[in-house]
Amino acid sequence: MASTRFACCLAVLVALMTQSPLRASEAFPFGSELMLDTPPMHGSKRVPMLEIDDNGAAAIDLWCSSVRAQATVGDATITIVPGDMAPAQCAPERQASDLDLLATLAQVTAWRRIGEVIELSGSTTLRFRLMTN
Repeated sequence: MASTRFACCLAVLVALMTQSPLRASEAFPFGSELMLDTPPMHGSKRVPMLEIDDNGAAAIDLWCSSVRAQATVGDATITIVPGDMAPAQCAPERQASDLDLLATLAQVTAWRRIGEVIELSGSTTLRFRLMTN
């Protein structure tokens, strides 16, 4: 009896997998605001955001400062070349976090989209959430 149930469940699973293929790749959300999937720093409501236009122009809002960048997005690859960061009036730990996040973004080499989550990976994986207001 148990082997019949197992075989039946396996058959249903196989049928579902063949009828609704997994999303192999969703398009990169150009022109959309992507919010870093992390809580705000203590004493602030700001969370880093990234927006990349179709032409590769990118805006990066860090913990304290903002930076313009140039991005090249392929089917599963991405490179981000940040511009110069203007001096900011923030606490030293936030300025250090800005530099760390900017360095991590400059090292990303791949991306993937899982629904409303965009993962950028390189030396470290960063998860961003698509802002759907």
